[in-house]
Amino acid sequence: MLIRDWMAKDVQTVDENTSLMRATRVMKENNIRRLPVVSHGKLIGIITDRDVKDASPSKTTSLDIHELYYLLSEMKVKDVMTANPLTLSGDQSLEMAAVVMLDSRISGIPVVDDSGHLIGLLSETDVLRGFIGITGIKDGAVQFVLNVPDQPGSVTKVIELMRKHDGRVISILTSYEAAREGMKRVAVRITADNNEKIDALANQLKEYFEVIYQARDELKNLPKKQR
Repeated sequence: MLIRDWMAKDVQTVDENTSLMRATRVMKENNIRRLPVVSHGKLIGIITDRDVKDASPSKTTSLDIHELYYLLSEMKVKDVMTANPLTLSGDQSLEMAAVVMLDSRISGIPVVDDSGHLIGLLSETDVLRGFIGITGIKDGAVQFVLNVPDQPGSVTKVIELMRKHDGRVISILTSYEAAREGMKRVAVRITADNNEKIDALANQLKEYFEVIYQARDELKNLPKKQR
């Protein structure tokens, strides 16, 4: 999966000489947490809601409301932005972006072209959308999680058995995490015409492999964040 296919392309930006008050208003009105700072289309920095909060006077300040507004209107984006932020290219993988964001503990990253011009913004939400998309969880698929021998042909054998029972493979994910030595963990999502074929497949998979999990995710009544 490529970053360019999942990033936000219609990105709100500000100039380095934009007032902090204006930048704050833009983030609030558009319900966003970060603003790329550009000059002639090229990325020169980024400002986040955390930067704004850290730069704003404390609630315990003795300044009155008019003095606070004046201070924020005089303070510029360039005074608090992170200059030369981490960036990625649209042709790099979404998986690599996830590693960079996790390692750097950031929730969003600007995407630029070869000349440094801003072409998008990738957020942790975009990464999650990509992960959800590639797994096929919304396609009504059944997931099988198995431990298979870490040797050539083992995953091919799994797929052959699934096709034998008219299973249509939606996604295949493999990992060595949680698998015993000499094994690897394989998660496959498939769709089939009926539950009987799924049950028959499950029984045959158990003859050859260790089936850890089998289920169809129920998405109708998911937990919702309380507002």
